[in-house]
Amino acid sequence: MTTLAFATDRIPSGRREQLATRVIFLVVGIVMAGFAPLVPLAKLRLGLDEGALGLLLLCLGLGSILAMPITGILTARWGCRAVIAVASVIMIGAFPFLAVADSWLSMAVAIAVFGASLGTVDVAMNIQAVMVERDSGRPMMSGFHGLFSLGGIAGAGGMSALLALGGLSPLVAAIVVSVVSLLLVGLSLGGLLPYGDNGQEKSPLFALPKGGVLLLGILCLLTFLAEGSVLDWSAVFLTSVRGADIGLAGLGYAAFAVAMTGGRLAGDRIRMALGERRVILFGGLIGAIGFAVVLLVPSAHAGLVGYFLVGVGASNLVPVLFSAAGRTRDMSPGLAITAVSTLGYLGLLAGPALIGFVAHLTTLPFAFVLLSAAMLMVAASYKVAK
Repeated sequence: MTTLAFATDRIPSGRREQLATRVIFLVVGIVMAGFAPLVPLAKLRLGLDEGALGLLLLCLGLGSILAMPITGILTARWGCRAVIAVASVIMIGAFPFLAVADSWLSMAVAIAVFGASLGTVDVAMNIQAVMVERDSGRPMMSGFHGLFSLGGIAGAGGMSALLALGGLSPLVAAIVVSVVSLLLVGLSLGGLLPYGDNGQEKSPLFALPKGGVLLLGILCLLTFLAEGSVLDWSAVFLTSVRGADIGLAGLGYAAFAVAMTGGRLAGDRIRMALGERRVILFGGLIGAIGFAVVLLVPSAHAGLVGYFLVGVGASNLVPVLFSAAGRTRDMSPGLAITAVSTLGYLGLLAGPALIGFVAHLTTLPFAFVLLSAAMLMVAASYKVAK
């Protein structure tokens, strides 16, 4: 990979900045996953059918997609610290409203604001992560994303525990999560970078990805497409195709998530041992094999093994692609990360719907064949890491 220098008048980041980056990734994972237990409660509170709920949840993705393309220029002008701090406060402040909004319109607005601020923090923290990783002189991106995965487990599990075991109302539980998250953000402020990609200060608010950045964005899209499809379709596949009961089927995503988290926490050492080319090659191949196991072995338990393999394979693909985007010469690092993030989110949002469309026209197993093919395409692109 080539390197690209940032502004020369800044102080290289150190341990404090590394810790702050990890904390922000953890917070975003907590808040994002904490929203999941609130979704069925919102469905009941507002009396929504599946179609209305799906349209409502689309507001989350639309808010993110609209905000993400301009985040690179915002960090260039005001620095990562300011953008992350302001967007985090908005994100955390919007979270309790998701537990009490009493009409479809108010819930749609709350979700859109939540999604926009979430998308902004996501891009800004990855811009910070790329600069911190560059200053450290060693791979760190997988570890950062591993903290996001850990935050996801803590957020979903913690919110569910507060509601079920703690007996708290949705509003009080959401406030607890918000207070903890806000405290963590406050503790991390000193380590957030007061600068961004200064080379982008005079860039347009948004630029179409070009050259190697476009390829990285497409690979990120394919990876996120596979991840989102496991989230939304793993249980459906196991119940409708393998005849598993819902309790066992729900373990499909759990197996994937555990593998993803473990793989990312060990990912920096793996990247140092294998190199980024082999991480992309082996990651794509293992992901493709995982989907093949799900498809070809007629057993629900084998399906769990397959989803675990998909998690192992996909775990370090996105961190490697983000690191590569931050080192490209085709675009400034801020714009490159913004473009790759936006394309990745498009895959995450469009993937489950695409799988459903293909399954409707053909069969769900055939749709999963396409997911295996997508992972093979990622593996075939391993020479992108040069």
